[in-house]
Amino acid sequence: MRAVIQQTFGGPEVLELVEIERPEPLSGEVLVRVHASGVNPVDVAVRSGAFPLLGQPPYGVGWDISGVVEEAGPGARYEIGEEVYGMPFFPRAATGYAEYVAAPSRQLARKPKSLNHIEAAALPLAALTAWQGLVDKAAVKEGDRVLIHRAAGGVGHLAVQIAKARGAYVIALAGAAKHDYVRGLGADEVIDYRTTDFTEAVRDMDVVFDSVADGLRSLSVLKPGGVLVSILEHVNRELAATVQASGRRFAGVSVEPDYAALEAIAELVDAGLIRPTIAETLPLADAGKAHEIVAAGQTVGKVVLTVE
Repeated sequence: MRAVIQQTFGGPEVLELVEIERPEPLSGEVLVRVHASGVNPVDVAVRSGAFPLLGQPPYGVGWDISGVVEEAGPGARYEIGEEVYGMPFFPRAATGYAEYVAAPSRQLARKPKSLNHIEAAALPLAALTAWQGLVDKAAVKEGDRVLIHRAAGGVGHLAVQIAKARGAYVIALAGAAKHDYVRGLGADEVIDYRTTDFTEAVRDMDVVFDSVADGLRSLSVLKPGGVLVSILEHVNRELAATVQASGRRFAGVSVEPDYAALEAIAELVDAGLIRPTIAETLPLADAGKAHEIVAAGQTVGKVVLTVE
């Protein structure tokens, strides 16, 4: 089968499309014929060595997949022919940029019926990050005031929709050119972070979803008892202690596979409450180009690789 691997750290050029042996599913696993694979900023950081999550290469990067069950091991949750999506194995290697991925069936869920594979592959890592922060950790509920950083990004645009689906009042931070888009996601207020200091514009937030490592300033707009959700500073013990000492709660998020959350997300998608935005699609052979686009940090929504 074809898969994208790297032999060394480096720029996008280290990603190679090669032929490797197709994996075999073990008990409780399924073999997925991948139709599309999402590309995330963590993929870029792992490839470059900036975030050596997987240790030294060689390995295959990529986690987000959507496809069809080709084989099912004994005891697996799904049958041959079912459409599934997920983020298997994270934070270990999954080699998701590939024609086939074998994974524990409980790390996958049935694909939302209303989405195609490209759209579904855009969801898992980003949507699970938002869900595990806003729902599992912060328990966002109706009437909560929620501030979301980078609201037009891959995680942010889904965080806005998840918070709104929970009944929250959402204040979003985004560049002026993206304000109409973010309002279309459901944000109640949108602030241009380039021209306005959010710490002077908002206050008394129940939850801040921080995806830019701006924890201390985010803390300043939380009301007593509020929750700071951090996805980049989740291991920052000093920040956690400062938040706790201020009478607020710190919730660091390191995303993990979660079929139950994926099922809940799929329900919201099929109810019309969440929709991923696809910034660009490229073929598997152009994984390096996809990394360049994601690394530039200017996309609205997600970049997805198609696997044909």
